[in-house]
Amino acid sequence: MLARPFRLTRGTDYRSVVRRGVRCGGARVVTSMLVTGEAREPRFGFIISKQVGTAVIRNTVRRRLKAVCARVIADVPEGTDVVIRALPASATASFAELDADVTRCLARLSRERASV
Repeated sequence: MLARPFRLTRGTDYRSVVRRGVRCGGARVVTSMLVTGEAREPRFGFIISKQVGTAVIRNTVRRRLKAVCARVIADVPEGTDVVIRALPASATASFAELDADVTRCLARLSRERASV
């Protein structure tokens, strides 16, 4: 579970990450990351549309993604905002598959940020 300081809560924050951040797509999730340069903990947000499935399935996907982010939070640089959009294929994905997708995208986005 992600504590409140680690969550994106405002719509404007979501919009700025998705529009101005770098993006990494996969079969199950699309991850956007924006480095703000602020001295604070990294924050995560989740977008799970009704195309993913019923409310029960969407909440299961959201809980799995939150658990993945809680596990990798130490690897994300401070001042970073991350938005993870679940695609319909995430409804049938296992925890390990979601974990692999998110971890791969975060590693790739961190490498891209370091090379700029």
